[in-house]
Amino acid sequence: MKIQPDRFLKDLHKLRCFGTAGVGKGVVRPAFSQADLDARAWLCVQFKAVGLRPHVDPAGSVWGLAEGPSLLMGSHSDSQPEGGWLDGALGVIAALEVARAAQEAGGPAVSVVAFQDEEGRFGGTTASSIWSGGVSLETADGFKDFDGVTFGEARAAVAHLADGFVDPAQFTGFIEMHIEQGPWLDQAGEAIGVVSDIVGIRDLNITFTGDQNHAGTTPMHYRRDAVPGMVECISKIYTAFVPVVSDSTVWTNGHISVHPNASSIVPGEVRFSMQWRDRDPARLDTMEEIIRDTVREVSEARGLGVEISDYWALDPVAMDSRLKAALMDAAEVEAPAKWREMPSGALHDATCVSALMPVAMLFVPSIGGISHAFTEDTDEADLVTGLNVLARAVTRLSN
Repeated sequence: MKIQPDRFLKDLHKLRCFGTAGVGKGVVRPAFSQADLDARAWLCVQFKAVGLRPHVDPAGSVWGLAEGPSLLMGSHSDSQPEGGWLDGALGVIAALEVARAAQEAGGPAVSVVAFQDEEGRFGGTTASSIWSGGVSLETADGFKDFDGVTFGEARAAVAHLADGFVDPAQFTGFIEMHIEQGPWLDQAGEAIGVVSDIVGIRDLNITFTGDQNHAGTTPMHYRRDAVPGMVECISKIYTAFVPVVSDSTVWTNGHISVHPNASSIVPGEVRFSMQWRDRDPARLDTMEEIIRDTVREVSEARGLGVEISDYWALDPVAMDSRLKAALMDAAEVEAPAKWREMPSGALHDATCVSALMPVAMLFVPSIGGISHAFTEDTDEADLVTGLNVLARAVTRLSN
């Protein structure tokens, strides 16, 4: 295969044009937005141009399929509400370039996928979860974004293009190239990370319900204010986590919604998210017990109604030893002494795909460790190094 870095970078910048926004190389391309639909239509044109068969599945993922058994590569092309140009997109365009070079060379067979809604407008890794059997399409159709739009309503935009789900039996494995989204490679001056495993994740929403009332005339001892309940709950959870967690455990309260959200009204309801990640399933379960016990304790002590909803979980996943070894060997050739084996603290479609076939992942550095932000970026020399590692690994696997 003869990889063409300039062609790869040109395509990567072209994909950035769909939904470009904000400062730097920012992108706003949420799942099923017009920018997302336009980007996927462009990808299908590129797939056809390189000799792959374009395919859109019912969940909105787009595929470029090689003939016969093939190695599957790719990632996702949707973005966070305020995202960067590389998160997901890098893996799709790198796979496109390797597949194109393979087609030009007469092999090996490489297929490409851009999964839909990895970033979680409707939950996270939605399309790859559906494809891998983690959730049914019917159940996913009921998932709602924060504006109340359902996944089923959103995917109606591609219903006229959809042609059934792709049979996973035609693929020999899945490799996903991605930016690290953390600081370790950048701080160490290293070019490549070969992923050892992907952390597990748990995510849920908690709603405390009290009494909405006048903020000036309602005595403090008479109030059933939902917000102090949330504040106390979060504080108690953080304290209870201390003897349980490891140095690599993380947890976040990323979404808070107060109703009716007015300065002169005692809030009658508050809804907040709780997400936690770790490589140890037992630790994830222990943290969940702490969260649920604390929520119940605070609600009872303060006389608040409580609901826990939208629970979502994925267990940790180890990478396939054969695919990982090919990436490690390629990294040593392309970036000698400038690569490492490392876990992924971020969730990826590879987690879901692992239920169907062997998977592996390749990281390139994120400048400053920044991702899920307009300022997300990677030096283009590192992008090309990652592409070369990916191509060399594919060649090794084909032999």
